[in-house]
Amino acid sequence: MIHVVDRNNVPVLRQVVLDCTDARSLAEFYRSLLGLSYRDGDEPPPAGEPDEHGCDWLVLRTEAGAQLAFQQVDALPEATWPDGPVPQQMHLDLTVGSVADLRVQHERVLRLGGRLLRDEIDDPDEPLRVYADPAGHPFCVFVG
Repeated sequence: MIHVVDRNNVPVLRQVVLDCTDARSLAEFYRSLLGLSYRDGDEPPPAGEPDEHGCDWLVLRTEAGAQLAFQQVDALPEATWPDGPVPQQMHLDLTVGSVADLRVQHERVLRLGGRLLRDEIDDPDEPLRVYADPAGHPFCVFVG
């Protein structure tokens, strides 16, 4: 059975939300990696002041309006993908323009606190690297 979709009556994807045990730290990782901006009111507080938003929910935005949000949780098992009992469940795909750009981003990811999970930079069809962010969420950077 084929369902015809009424494009005027469908939900709109608002954001992707990552659970994490340190929302501010993970938001800062992605803010730095992707050049995103905090939603008004979610910016880090001045030094020495409590971070009320960072203990609950933070939102980053692209210039085009896409959002990446971070939800504080008490505990979260780190994904053990590609091997092990804890699947990744979801991941972000990020693209760059060339293998040279992929090499540059590799250094940035590591400097910001990510770690390499899989290296397929030599794949002739789709050069890519898979990383874990500081909270253990896998994400890919590939030439696209």
